[in-house]
This record gives sequence, C-alpha cells and structure tokens, in this order.
Amino acid sequence: MSIEIWEMLSYVVTVIGLPLAIAVFLFEQQKERENEEEEVYQLLSDNYQDFLKVALENPDLRLFSKDATPSLSDEQIERQLIIFSMLMSLFERAYLLLYEENMTPKQKRRWNSWEDYIQDWCTNEDFCSFLPRLLKGEDPGFVRYVTAQAALVKTTGNA
Repeated sequence: MSIEIWEMLSYVVTVIGLPLAIAVFLFEQQKERENEEEEVYQLLSDNYQDFLKVALENPDLRLFSKDATPSLSDEQIERQLIIFSMLMSLFERAYLLLYEENMTPKQKRRWNSWEDYIQDWCTNEDFCSFLPRLLKGEDPGFVRYVTAQAALVKTTGNA
C-alpha cells in the first residue's frame, strides 16, 4: 500500500471513525446512567415494600388510618415513632437520590410515585403529628419539600 492510501485512510478515520466512536461512547454512557437510575429506583421501591410489611405487622397502631389513633400506650407510641422514622428515612433517601430541580420526563415519572407516597402519608394525622420531630436534622431541601407537601395537603384537604 502506498503512502497516499495510508494518508486517505487516516483522513477517513479522522473524519468518520473518530466522531462515530465518540458518539457511540456518549450513547453507552447515557445508557449506563439510565440503568443506574433505574436500579436505584428499584432498590428504593423494594425498600418501600419492606416498610409496608413492617407496617402490616403492627396492625394495632392503625398506621394506614387517616385519622389520629386514640388511646395508644407509651409502647405503641414509641413503635409508631420508630416506624414513621423508618419511613421518613426512606423518603429522604428517595429525595436525595431521585429528586432534581430540572428532571427529564423519565426522572419525573419516577419521582412522581414518591411524591404521591409523601402526599398520601401527609394525610395521616398520626404521621403529621410527628413531622416536626421526624424532620429534625434532615436535609434542609428535603425538610422544605416535605413541609410544603404537608401544607399543600392540609390546604387542599387531600393529596
């Protein structure tokens, strides 16, 4: 092969191959990020399912009742606080891992399910009575977000 052919091949690689390789690399990076985001979302969803199992194992606390549970013993109130603390920890983790100011439509769909959970729990009087204690020491952005959601639920009467 002559030097002219080698030179022409190097131009072809430079003009076509290099941009193509960069495009493939960027596409693979984007796909990997999406897979990681999906894995995080799935792990958080699994953790919420685990939380629901704990809640179901404590029917005496009436955790799914929207109205305040009357006449709880000190031990029941402590269990209720612990379970709500687990939930708040899960909500904060979801917020820190999934919430962003400018989300893509796919990210927004994922976040909307967590927003629905937060709003739904903010209609629970027992949960809301513990909110100041549960939010103490949490991420400031998360505290603002949950406080706003609780206020929204309170003013509209539902989520």
